[in-house]
Amino acid sequence: MELAYYSDYAVRLVNSEQPERGTDTLTSVEAVRALFGPAQHTARRATEADVTRLRGVRTRLRAIFEAAAAGDEVLAVDLLNALLMEFPVSPQISGHEMRDADGRPDWHLHIADHAANATAGYTATACMGLAVHLTELGVDRLGICQAAPCRNAYLDTSTNRSRRYCSDRCATRANVAAYRARKRQEAAGAHASPNATAGGPENAEA
Repeated sequence: MELAYYSDYAVRLVNSEQPERGTDTLTSVEAVRALFGPAQHTARRATEADVTRLRGVRTRLRAIFEAAAAGDEVLAVDLLNALLMEFPVSPQISGHEMRDADGRPDWHLHIADHAANATAGYTATACMGLAVHLTELGVDRLGICQAAPCRNAYLDTSTNRSRRYCSDRCATRANVAAYRARKRQEAAGAHASPNATAGGPENAEA
């Protein structure tokens, strides 16, 4: 469904902060506007107040991803429903400049922008996209990166539901860390083997 791509709004907002690293890029009106991407019409209405408002929404969206990653589907859905009720959307049919093979408008659902402020518009869009993604693909498609200290949110679009990291960079870093951990364990096991101890077979007749 066309609305599913709006779920990226939720990911972008959540990942504007990395709690484990103590970083936050959502610190100015310019940062708020950057979140909107091509949707500059709504972004132009952003004010300093939207920085604080969106930070509050960000905390609530992260809680949805964390609940989903922990396997608590009911909590994830309840948290998302609460946001959907607070920030309702106004869908409308749109054709824009898109045309099908016969030259007719390529009609699709679009979210109308009637929000009172930039935060309300952004949140309604993000939550609607997340709701479509969740109901079509499953709650388990919402994840939190497992490569510590990264805690970025991601949407799993893999065919076998196998994604565990937010990016290839984090996947590589986690694999390298796991490899080094195995090597350390192997080295520790070799040093602790029976042949390396005073009571080993080589000393059995002593």
